[in-house]
Amino acid sequence: MEWCSTTLSSPTSTPVFNFKRTKLPSRILCNKSSHPFLASSALSKPFLQIYGRPQNLINERNSTRLSSGTFRATISAEAGRQGWDFGRFIKTLYFFNGPPSPAKFFDFLVEKLSDPSPSKSVNSMRTSDIVLVAGATGGVGRRVVDILRKKGIPVRVLVRNEEKARKMLGSDVDLVVGDITKDSTLIPEYFKGVKKVINAVSVIVGPKEGDTPDRAKYSQGIKFFEPEIKGDSPELVEELGMRNLIKAVKDNLELPRGKLLFGLEGNNFQQLSWGSLDDVVMGGVSESTFQIDPSGGEKGGPTGVFKGVVSTSNNGGFTSIRTKNFSEAEDLSAYDGLEFRLKGDGHRYKLIVRTSRDWDTVGYTVGFDTVKGEWQSIKLPFSSLRPIFRARTVSDAPPFDPRNVLMFSKFEYDGKLNETFVEGPFELPVSSIQAYTKEPKTPRFVHVGSAGVTRPERPGLDLSKQPPAVRLNKELGYILTFKLKGEDLLRESGIPYAIVRPCALTEEPAGADLIFDQGDNITGKISREEIARICVAALESPYASDKTFEMYAALSPNGDVVSVK
Repeated sequence: MEWCSTTLSSPTSTPVFNFKRTKLPSRILCNKSSHPFLASSALSKPFLQIYGRPQNLINERNSTRLSSGTFRATISAEAGRQGWDFGRFIKTLYFFNGPPSPAKFFDFLVEKLSDPSPSKSVNSMRTSDIVLVAGATGGVGRRVVDILRKKGIPVRVLVRNEEKARKMLGSDVDLVVGDITKDSTLIPEYFKGVKKVINAVSVIVGPKEGDTPDRAKYSQGIKFFEPEIKGDSPELVEELGMRNLIKAVKDNLELPRGKLLFGLEGNNFQQLSWGSLDDVVMGGVSESTFQIDPSGGEKGGPTGVFKGVVSTSNNGGFTSIRTKNFSEAEDLSAYDGLEFRLKGDGHRYKLIVRTSRDWDTVGYTVGFDTVKGEWQSIKLPFSSLRPIFRARTVSDAPPFDPRNVLMFSKFEYDGKLNETFVEGPFELPVSSIQAYTKEPKTPRFVHVGSAGVTRPERPGLDLSKQPPAVRLNKELGYILTFKLKGEDLLRESGIPYAIVRPCALTEEPAGADLIFDQGDNITGKISREEIARICVAALESPYASDKTFEMYAALSPNGDVVSVK
């Protein structure tokens, strides 16, 4: 039995789901805080890996409505006891937006009737995993870019000044020009392929007078008698800017619950337009249909059911269902694979993903088995897909891009046969199809904030012992207030995040013992290089996911940074 699936595509591709049955070759010091989001996200040990060693904590505390519009067909007779149906053949072709060109379709038929031969091996598929760095020309941002590039991680920078960025980061940097305070400059194309974000954008603070043109005193963490905001206001940069950036990247970064493509969600049933694509296209007589059973699901809810009769008569031997091309492409680049909830029948199936609107083209394939009579969840990672064309491996095919197409099939490849094939009636309930992310989840959006953001309005706080930004929050345009608002927007977005709150930033070299804390109570200083390393490490740490934490560098009794030898 072959199960050909839904095809999801890019704006220039055509998505299709297709089920098929065939005999042919197939197959983590938590202090209480006045801010409500901080009380329930304790850090864990070990927290981050920096310099190849664990960085521990100083201590630990605590759609659409269900409808009958799905393609339906009546299985007129037991397949194999009637002749080939030319009318059903024509109807099949035109259901899927018309037939291919005669020449291509003839080639298609010839290949389907020919024995596939083995071909060269192929490397496993890789998906794009670009890290977007916003604020890439700042003190932390440019260091983040350098670390990522040295690690060989694809990086794209979002900057306001292209000339400055190329001079600082190199002429070969993958660069897009935009301003997070201006929504219209954040063009969707900028974020294609972006799977993770490090946001180092910050409002600029400097002395009214007394600093050098290159802000050398500020860079060294020297306190100002009269600081002021330089450039855009904290409200624009920290709140509106965060709102705009989240909006621009959210579709590319997955939500923890995944993305439902087909099935029940709440009171709505996410529907797809299905049609049969059986062996009638090559002279066979097998028949199939896909219907919605309102009460046939695992818990009595609706489910889709693929059923029919498969026959080997007339050189046939497969049935399938397939969706029409989507009017708009599904972009699944934020996810790691597809998960199916189905009631198995003991047969082997495979997922085929297509990246073209063409009738017959390369598909990206992986096989899976089912357990007869049991509801089960099948997870198929995109990384396991291999390119196949007409049951042959394509060694020089481009890497699979999850913004493109998806399709299921039961064929294996390179001459391997489906050993579970049985002629006759079949029925396969499929209750849901959704995109998923692998466990454990790691942050997809790392934001560089600031220690002190919850302190300006904290009752009983001795301001004389607080950093300048806390004492002068109002005079500085409520800088910390708007930084906190920006944090809240990220927490509420549903994107897996990590919020890094450094104490005073300096140009000290990296390599210090680091103190991590929560609750927004600590003071101290830490180098920009350290923060850049922490941001990159947080991207790969499941313990950092959905956490907010502060940090500073440990000092010796004379106030020097303690270096790690």
